[in-house]
Amino acid sequence: MNTQMRPGVGRKADARPKMRAAVLIAPRTIELQDVPVPAPGPGEVRVRLKGCGVCASNVPPWQGPDWMQFPTQPGGMGHEGWGVVDAVGRDVRQLREGDPVTTLFQNSYAEFDVGPASQVVRLPPSLQDVSLPGEPLGCAVNVVRRAAIQPGQTIAVVGLGFLGLLIVRLSVLAGASVIAIARKEEARMRALDLGASMAISPEDAPVAAQARAESGLFDCVIEATGHQDPLDLAARLTATRGRLVIAGYHQDGPRQVDMQLWNWRGIDVINAHEREPSVYIEGIREAVALVAEGRLAPEPLFTHRLPLERLNEALHLTATRPSGFVKSLVVNP
Repeated sequence: MNTQMRPGVGRKADARPKMRAAVLIAPRTIELQDVPVPAPGPGEVRVRLKGCGVCASNVPPWQGPDWMQFPTQPGGMGHEGWGVVDAVGRDVRQLREGDPVTTLFQNSYAEFDVGPASQVVRLPPSLQDVSLPGEPLGCAVNVVRRAAIQPGQTIAVVGLGFLGLLIVRLSVLAGASVIAIARKEEARMRALDLGASMAISPEDAPVAAQARAESGLFDCVIEATGHQDPLDLAARLTATRGRLVIAGYHQDGPRQVDMQLWNWRGIDVINAHEREPSVYIEGIREAVALVAEGRLAPEPLFTHRLPLERLNEALHLTATRPSGFVKSLVVNP
């Protein structure tokens, strides 16, 4: 018997509207697929995405570690989306079609994404036409909150990528004097533009600590790199009974720490990543308010904008960080 089906015979064509979504099908290999537009369920909203930020945490899965499973969900890994509410599900009262929003959804490397209305932050009219990936901004707000920075305090920020630079600015807004530490001179210059009191290389950090802090160490050090050597440096710069705040994404394997140093100084080690969605959303709301007030201006840090079909290139930029790079966005027309 010939079991081959002719087109349109023996099966029903999927008549649902389609959208483009990125699918990671193998290490460093992204395919743009046409998939059904998701429908919002009760308590959910659908967002027509204007774009999505490319997070450094996407790089290890994109590179294909042993624990990664392929293919991803359509739009998978994209969690920094913003756009316009396109449809609302039953029982949604606080949002309506046409509202400009930023979201905490998880499949936003696509033209549409859907998720709980509770994980959406409405944007004020003044921000409806700007690029606003709220998730990383809220992440930075929550890091600084967890760091418990006090006005007049001198702190150090180790690592000046997108997250580190946001932390510099938010720490300045909190009233701290910030010593910014990074290898790249251009990153140090950006930190000074954002209000850092001093921007130095890792090699110069111990000398700067001696000059700026009475004990020769800092009461609060925020590590924002996700790598072993800067984590070690951050620990060495933390004063007795100080706070070592880990904001970097450490995803490429175990870390070794100098437990003797940590014990001897009695430092508090704070993993500053929020995982409770409601707390995350509060951080995003605070960040949106700061942007609306003009106190936080992330736009100059969005150095590369690429269409969705060039997501692979955007991830490569995020992994290699060429000169002039801070953060990539993928945008929809």
